[in-house]
Amino acid sequence: MPKQSQTHEDAKLRPRGFLLLLRFFGDCLAELFKGGWRYWAWLSGLFVLIGWGGWFYLRQLDQGLVVTHMSNQVSWGFYISNFTFLVGVAAAAVMLVIPAYIFYRKDIRDVVLLGDTMAVTAVLMAMLFVIVDIGRPDRIWHMIPLIGRFNFPVSLLAWDVIVLSGYLVLNLGISFYLLFSHYQGRQAKLKMYLPFIIFAIFWAISIHTVTAFLFSANAGRHFWHNALLAPRFIASAFASGPAMMAIGLQIIRAISDYPIRQSVINHLALVATIALQVTLFFLLAELFTEFYNEGEHAASARYLFLGLDGHTGLTPWIWTAIVLLLIAVVMLMIHPLRHKPLTMNIAFVLIIIGVWIEKGMGLVVPAFIPTPIGEIYEYSPSLTEIMVSVGIWAIGLLIFTLLAKAALPVQCEFLRRQREREREQSGWDGFERRHNVE
Repeated sequence: MPKQSQTHEDAKLRPRGFLLLLRFFGDCLAELFKGGWRYWAWLSGLFVLIGWGGWFYLRQLDQGLVVTHMSNQVSWGFYISNFTFLVGVAAAAVMLVIPAYIFYRKDIRDVVLLGDTMAVTAVLMAMLFVIVDIGRPDRIWHMIPLIGRFNFPVSLLAWDVIVLSGYLVLNLGISFYLLFSHYQGRQAKLKMYLPFIIFAIFWAISIHTVTAFLFSANAGRHFWHNALLAPRFIASAFASGPAMMAIGLQIIRAISDYPIRQSVINHLALVATIALQVTLFFLLAELFTEFYNEGEHAASARYLFLGLDGHTGLTPWIWTAIVLLLIAVVMLMIHPLRHKPLTMNIAFVLIIIGVWIEKGMGLVVPAFIPTPIGEIYEYSPSLTEIMVSVGIWAIGLLIFTLLAKAALPVQCEFLRRQREREREQSGWDGFERRHNVE
């Protein structure tokens, strides 16, 4: 049978509409049950951590937040620290989207779907951290419009709910359209989703900006109440997010056949380097402002960086973060080290740990110390907080693993067919050139 006729017959036999959608979900679901012993061992380990964290969370639900080390003096702690960090990771996916669709980098466009997957995972994890931070999560219905009182646009919490939920919907919708189009063996129509891509780029910046405003709007917390907080959030997000994506992409490249070019990793390394330089400059500018003419409002900064009245609970945290970030930026600024996989990945790990400390324990907790009446209540996370957080991180890794496991076969097959078409087109163009010369 001629190839064109066979293709036409295959198209007639292919399911359409709702049946095709069911088949797509069925094939994706079936892919989750395929894998070697390493895949199942990985999933088993994640389920163990999730179960362990879930047990501690049930204990927290039963006894209340008294099992944490939070109090009336320090009402935000380890949970909100992780939330703040993860919102930045979610926003950083834009560092793949912009070069892929604005500057037409095909090598990055091939992997942008994985960046969206990481963004979806990070947003879901951030939402989970907010839920566990609520003493009575069953009362969240009070925020549902019409049923409860959403307090929009007065409440910044309402704005945060909107930007996070909207960003989640945008990334899910765009990713689904691209993947479903590739499942059908066709290129997604750019004009159908490019407006949503542009919208998502600005929305990505908004999610971390609104989160920063959520902190800086607290005039009574002088450590947060400064105009530099939002730029600091964005800069640090564009350092830690690309570092996490680069490590994730390298792992996927090592364990699968997905074609991830080194140029993508190099791009992320360069972005992380520049963003980290800006982050450290912002930190230096803030330190100068706080300590050059030190007043009463600098008490929180003094407690964090130097200790206050003999209390130094967070001082080792912040100086560890600064040292890690300085080592990372020096390593990445040296061109040979930035292109050597070992040193590059060491720098990525240092960035992730350093930013997690600086934006988490080094930002959230110090604003509560000292209290408005001068009381110093030192905070450190309890075992319950640590284990619940480990459980949520395990949930995030599980979500990313399953989403990537379902998407990779579709993407690999689509890219393989695309390369074959490009080679055929290249061969035909070469034949035409030779024929014209003759």
